[in-house]
Amino acid sequence: MLKSTLKALWQSHRRWLYGLIAGITATSLILITPQPAPAVPWWELLIRGAQILQLSNMSDQQEVNLGGQINQQLANQLARNGTPISNHRAATAYINQIGQRLVPYSSRPDIPYTFQVVEDRSVNAFATMGGFVYIHAGLMFEADNEAELASVIAHEIAHIGGRHAVQQMRERAIQQGILSAAGLDESAAVQIGVQLALSLPNSREDEFEADSLGLNTLRQSGYAPQAMVSFMRKLQRGGAPPPFLSSHPAVGDRVQSLARSIQSNPPSANEVNGLDNQAYSNILSSFAR
Repeated sequence: MLKSTLKALWQSHRRWLYGLIAGITATSLILITPQPAPAVPWWELLIRGAQILQLSNMSDQQEVNLGGQINQQLANQLARNGTPISNHRAATAYINQIGQRLVPYSSRPDIPYTFQVVEDRSVNAFATMGGFVYIHAGLMFEADNEAELASVIAHEIAHIGGRHAVQQMRERAIQQGILSAAGLDESAAVQIGVQLALSLPNSREDEFEADSLGLNTLRQSGYAPQAMVSFMRKLQRGGAPPPFLSSHPAVGDRVQSLARSIQSNPPSANEVNGLDNQAYSNILSSFAR
């Protein structure tokens, strides 16, 4: 990708000139801005310009492209861990069907979303930037009905909507001292993205925002909102909360906040879907045939 980009720059004098101006501008910023890490030499910055990401104003397309690279690395890492992304067509299609039903009612419906099942028996789910959502098989079987499963997917979509992973990446890059005034090297961004998806919990503010946005998405798509509360309560009673729920903020605080929101705005006649436990059980049973 970089090779073809550089080739195109050399073929077009005008484009090369624009790139040079952009590089000089970035270099000027480095010279006048205090750096959390040693500044990139100007000549290296010009050569690597196509690989530098400006996290503060990343476009949707840049985020989707970066998310795709992170997804590839995650797939490799999960496979090495013995919990690969599933190639079960029916299960993946089912997750995708629910996800695509939710997306139009999310805060970022205009980016492509990819929904995948992870062959892991633990109860967990996570997302990374650019519209990539991962649901553990164990979580699918822990849910009693489709609305409970949809509530988790809606929550993960909300993290993408809030661009929480982009903000976390910026904070992690600052901590590691690898974020310059020009931005962050793309390869380093991919590695941080993998780390964030697999290990770093979201902040208290991000979780509350994802709960609120996710609940709104769930309701507008016609699912019963109380399913989000019932699933959280069930997981809370099971002892230590699964990673996707985190312990900060406390699950109890999140449940109370969601319950108050539903109580103050009771479900309409259209917000009742997904509560048929038997129908959901039949769908899961069909995956084993």
